[in-house]
Amino acid sequence: MQLRAFDRRRGRGFTLLEVLVALIVLSIGLLGLSGLQTLGLRNNYSAFQRTQAALIAGDIIDRMRANRDAAVAGEYDTDFGDAAPGAGACFNNCNGGNVADLDLIDFRAALSRISGDGKIDVQPVAAGGITFNVAEVSVCWADDRGTDLDCANDAGQILVTRSQL
Repeated sequence: MQLRAFDRRRGRGFTLLEVLVALIVLSIGLLGLSGLQTLGLRNNYSAFQRTQAALIAGDIIDRMRANRDAAVAGEYDTDFGDAAPGAGACFNNCNGGNVADLDLIDFRAALSRISGDGKIDVQPVAAGGITFNVAEVSVCWADDRGTDLDCANDAGQILVTRSQL
C-alpha cells in the first residue's frame, strides 16, 4: 500500500473553515453562559430581597414585643395602602404610640432600602371575634423578575410572618 502525498491545492482553505465553525460554536456557548449568569444574578438578588424582608419583619415583631402594650392596643396596625405615620419629635417621656410611630417609620425606611416601592401590613390575628396576642406582618415588594406591585391582589413578592407578642 502506497501513501499518497498531501495535495496542498485540494486542502487549501479547509483549516480556515474549521476555525470559523469552531468560533461560531464557541460564541454560541459563551452567549448561553452569559444568559445563564444574568439569570443567576437576577434570582440571587431576589433571594437577597426575600432574606432582607424576613429580617426586617422579624425586627418589627421584636419592636412590637418591646412595646407590647402599644402593640396590643393596635398602635402598630397598618395596611398596605396606609401612608407612613408622621412622628413628632419624641426624645423624652415618649408614650407607646410615639414609639410605635417611630418604629413604623424605621420599618418603612428599611423596606425602602430593599425595594423603593415596598409596602407593609401589620394586623392582629383574630378568630371568632377574639383577638389573640399574635401579630401578622406582611411585607410586599416588586422584584426584578418582572412582577408588578399590587399587594392587595397578591401580585409582587409577599412575605408573611406571624408571631406571638
